[in-house]
Amino acid sequence: MARTVDPVKHAARRAHIIDAAMTCFAAGGVAATTTAAICAQAGVGSGTFFHYFPTKTDVLVAILEVGTEQTREWFSDRGPRDDPRAVVLDWVRHTADTAADARFPGFIRAVGAVMAEPAVAEALAADDRAQHTGLRDVVRRAQQRGCMRRDLPAPELATWVMVLLDGFLSRLATDPAFLVDAERERLVDAVTRLID
Repeated sequence: MARTVDPVKHAARRAHIIDAAMTCFAAGGVAATTTAAICAQAGVGSGTFFHYFPTKTDVLVAILEVGTEQTREWFSDRGPRDDPRAVVLDWVRHTADTAADARFPGFIRAVGAVMAEPAVAEALAADDRAQHTGLRDVVRRAQQRGCMRRDLPAPELATWVMVLLDGFLSRLATDPAFLVDAERERLVDAVTRLID
């Protein structure tokens, strides 16, 4: 008789392994992280790890996919009645708040080192599309309401918001003196100047 799987416990265990893997990748990079290290961090055996993820690349992709799903959910939770200009600035703050996780700079560096691997590249492209689609739709609504500049089409303006966010995250990953709490409002100011 097959064992019944509790979907809530299954999802919680998977999320716990993902979180442990993010900690390990952030600390040592993907190449230097072993599945044994992830298992030790998560407090699970290798059989449990491999039940959820065939390889460490699979768990890295899962981390990226979780982020993509969170992006989609974040934008879908904002309705057409919400002030679209405020939604763009809230997304900027949300991105900065997410990057305040102490593991984030190391994780960005870890992903950057393996971003050419096909599965990772595909997951990053999906994340980029989710963010761009969410921003583009909100920017379009803001332009239609006359509360955002109209000299750039919505897709281009969304791209430029992402350029500023990417630059912020890149600097965070490479400059230990560049701190989220000190720079968050400068980022918001830069995006405000861009969209007005």
